[in-house]
Amino acid sequence: METQIDYWQAHALLEWQIELGATEAIAETPVNRYEVAAAAPTPAPDAPAAARRPAPPVVAAAKEVEPVEAAMALAKSATSLEALRDAMASFDLCDLKRGARNLVFSDGTPKARVMIIGEAPGREEDQQGKPFVGRSGQLLDKMFAAIGLDRTSPDSEHALYITNPIPWRPPENRDPTPAEIAMLKPFLIRHIELADPDVIVLMGNWACTALLGRAGITRLRGTWQTVLGKPAMPMTHPAYLLRTPVAKREAWADLLDIQARLRTLT
Repeated sequence: METQIDYWQAHALLEWQIELGATEAIAETPVNRYEVAAAAPTPAPDAPAAARRPAPPVVAAAKEVEPVEAAMALAKSATSLEALRDAMASFDLCDLKRGARNLVFSDGTPKARVMIIGEAPGREEDQQGKPFVGRSGQLLDKMFAAIGLDRTSPDSEHALYITNPIPWRPPENRDPTPAEIAMLKPFLIRHIELADPDVIVLMGNWACTALLGRAGITRLRGTWQTVLGKPAMPMTHPAYLLRTPVAKREAWADLLDIQARLRTLT
């Protein structure tokens, strides 16, 4: 059975393809435009003036709201992190909001030198309204404490600031869709601009998908990228490390690389 998608999903998917570099739409079969023109019906001759009837008045249809454009406008209008949070809370065009308990905006210290961008909120994040809680959050805290960084530190030099590309929990913890990522990306971009970190950590596949347009964290991890002109380090998510303890050695190497980069930026 063929799955149908609505207008907004189709539009968001098209926006996503354009961001990934698609420049031209190609159909499955070629179209001969000369044949199309030849097959067009010939306009009927004008009817006599007496037989003409006035055309019914044209009623302008209400302009439908385009979610990505609406998100861009709201995000651009935010001049502080508090205003951005309010803007995201007022955004009603994402269906994820209807099934979530809380907006998961951020945790940690604003203006911290390191900004961590995770994945979509899970059940515990949705309940508490904070990113990276539960077992994954505990491991994350231990990992960054090993290089002297702490989300509870008031000192920006040793603090962490944490957010997600998706602020609402997807139903049943499913993966976010490309349409959802594209719709909410303007808020994430503005979040980075307002937080203005020295270094960004892309924690897991969905952070890389949202900001690099690529997935495959096991290939991307450990290689510096650039996001909005800032150095960005992809790392495996703590949830993956809990399932695959052998990968912790690679994560430790990435943490040491982040520590070294922070020293060069001092």
